[in-house]
Amino acid sequence: MKELKWILGSQSPRRKELLAGIGVEFEVRVKDTEEIYPPSLSAEEVPEYLAKLKADALLPDLTEHEAVICSDTVVILDGKILGKPFDYEDARQMLSKLSGRKHTVITGVFIGSKTKSVSFSERTEVEFETLSDEEIKFYIERYMPFDKAGSYGVQEWIGYVAVKRMEGTYTNVMGLPTNRLYNELKKFTANK
Repeated sequence: MKELKWILGSQSPRRKELLAGIGVEFEVRVKDTEEIYPPSLSAEEVPEYLAKLKADALLPDLTEHEAVICSDTVVILDGKILGKPFDYEDARQMLSKLSGRKHTVITGVFIGSKTKSVSFSERTEVEFETLSDEEIKFYIERYMPFDKAGSYGVQEWIGYVAVKRMEGTYTNVMGLPTNRLYNELKKFTANK
């Protein structure tokens, strides 16, 4: 049987870098998908649901030799999802809430082809140092984290200075749990 061609359903530079970093050759394809989820879902269930939603938009156009990888990452504080900030003030408020506290980052992943699929979620607990207003202002103005869940990128300055401790994988916080994904891809291709 012909080897699978992998499709990454994301424009995220971080996800592209991480997938390439584990040795996967892939092509990027995305379709605009409204990221709406049922209110009955718990915050922890949302990323896997949204990853599947993104994949569902791409699956009908796949050939029999293609498989898609989609993911979604959420930051959860006090049981509520902190999404991507709307503007500077929204980002400032989110980072102020995260300052000096623990939060949860969950990435949901969906892998699918015409004939089968698998999905899973990975969880990482992150604890932030207390950030001053000046540090928050510096980070937002310098790094403009408006495309990032929870208003921060762990691979940027804030990750270097604010992350006090982490339980779980670093790459999961970046947007793709590479260790679990690598092992799931091996199983997926072994069971063609």
